[in-house]
Amino acid sequence: MSGQNLQGMRSFRLLIAIVSVSLLSGCTSSPIPEGYKGPTARIEDSFKKRGWSSADFFYVSKIDGRRINDSLAATTQSNYGQGFQLTPIAIGRAVAAQESTFTIVGRTHYAAPILELAGTVYQVSGDVKFSPQPDQIYYVRGELDEKYSGVWIEDAAGTPVTPKIEVNGSSALSIFEK
Repeated sequence: MSGQNLQGMRSFRLLIAIVSVSLLSGCTSSPIPEGYKGPTARIEDSFKKRGWSSADFFYVSKIDGRRINDSLAATTQSNYGQGFQLTPIAIGRAVAAQESTFTIVGRTHYAAPILELAGTVYQVSGDVKFSPQPDQIYYVRGELDEKYSGVWIEDAAGTPVTPKIEVNGSSALSIFEK
């Protein structure tokens, strides 16, 4: 491969990574509503490694319609320039201990955009109403595969505290949805 072609490929990969990170991080806001002074709880995202280059992420993407930072965006930023090896990051956040609508997502993610385009990406998402209890810790959990995909929030004991957002059958995205 010529030096010019190699440089062009690197520039293209850089452009794809920048666009991906900016789309994933977008405009985020605080998970705590402005002016809220009440008690808080904590919700942690999670992941399951699929292999050295991919993982399934289960995370909160919005609270009451406000986009917040999530583990998928944090992982994308942290892994930029690391090639085809993915080191997943799970983040958490304090949330108001009051009823809110949480947009929860389960999604397969790959280390590099080309791997994501060539690989199978499963995704399931939806809104759940939930009232976190003060000083409690909750986890976003899920499963992603060809026959069943689901995502939910559970307490520290592993008991689901929200309905499961489920897809019976394949939740694989088409090439145009990735």
